[in-house]
Amino acid sequence: MLKLDGKHSYLRALEPSDLDFLYQLENNTDNWELSGTQTPYSKAVLKFYLENSHRDIYEVKQLRLCICNKSHVQIGLIDLFDFDPKNKRAGLGIIINNEKDRNVGFGTEAIAICCDYAFSTLGLHQIYANILEDNGHSTKVFEKLGFLKVGVKKDWILTGSQFKNEVLYQKFKP
Repeated sequence: MLKLDGKHSYLRALEPSDLDFLYQLENNTDNWELSGTQTPYSKAVLKFYLENSHRDIYEVKQLRLCICNKSHVQIGLIDLFDFDPKNKRAGLGIIINNEKDRNVGFGTEAIAICCDYAFSTLGLHQIYANILEDNGHSTKVFEKLGFLKVGVKKDWILTGSQFKNEVLYQKFKP
């Protein structure tokens, strides 16, 4: 089993027992703006997803890992997506489920662990992240971890009746 340890948390492969956590997280409409989701997911669809989550990143171009605290409680998910081995890059996305687990370092640690894995094990040259311009906390975290702001996608995300800008960040292999 893939397990990547940090001081306060660790990343691990998704397990069948994560179904209820995934169902809650994916169907929380507060998260839909970040994930681009527009419709709810059934447990049957998520169960099928979990049954296929063992597939190799080289095949499905994505790796989703569960972020757990040291008490082994699921607190979020982190993804490498749009994996492009030819150009040695991938996108990175993260969500911490509960407000109480945000702004206490879990996200920062998970991103650092995931980047180390992507650079050292997958041999990536760069990782990118798309962050809404009004998401100041994520901006601070990614900049703290060495991601550079390289562009702004104007009116990129429609939220309700208002468009928001999305900022593109990149981090290159040290």
